[in-house]
Amino acid sequence: MNYEEIFKTIPSHVTLVAVSKTKPVEDILAIYNKGQRVFGENKVQEMCDKQAQLPTDIQWHLIGHLQTNKVKYIAPFVTMIHAVDSLKLLQEINKQAQKNNRTIDCLLQFHIAEEETKFGLNKDEAIELLESSEFQELKNIQIRGVMGMATFTDNTSSIRKEFGALVDQFNYLKETYFSNQPSFDTRSMGMSGDYEIAIEEGSTMVRIGSLIFGTRMV
Repeated sequence: MNYEEIFKTIPSHVTLVAVSKTKPVEDILAIYNKGQRVFGENKVQEMCDKQAQLPTDIQWHLIGHLQTNKVKYIAPFVTMIHAVDSLKLLQEINKQAQKNNRTIDCLLQFHIAEEETKFGLNKDEAIELLESSEFQELKNIQIRGVMGMATFTDNTSSIRKEFGALVDQFNYLKETYFSNQPSFDTRSMGMSGDYEIAIEEGSTMVRIGSLIFGTRMV
């Protein structure tokens, strides 16, 4: 585990999400004992199982694609949901947050990669969502910013361009819809293979798994 070395490379204004998917509780606890408090999972059941076994001050981030019928299981404790790409999902998060007397932080996921397999909004879809009367009624969610995943490639100029596109989306939304909301401050981009480039391009939150925990089990 190279947690200390990685942590030294991350500026104080950038949040490190340690991606613990497929990793056992013991491995998470080892990183927790080094001071890490923010962990990311991409499967609801796995996150619920781990949350029940680990310290209560851990901030759990759901970083994978989330189905609406599974929101209820994480609503009591999840700190942030990264991959929000529809009004329907936001409405369900709001509904379940309300049931638990909570406000849940969310990030709007944008499609910035060349690969067609990745989820995410485009600019027009985000505008339609944010300007809808249905969105205005949601009182138990807080949009904290944006997230996106770059193409898996060795072409650094392409990666920089994609991260730059996400920052442009963030700046547009900040100026147009969230100018009076200091809480709209998060640009979640960058993973084990490209997090240093992402930070250079303006990331405020990176999601790092294999560099910390080693290659994940299938």
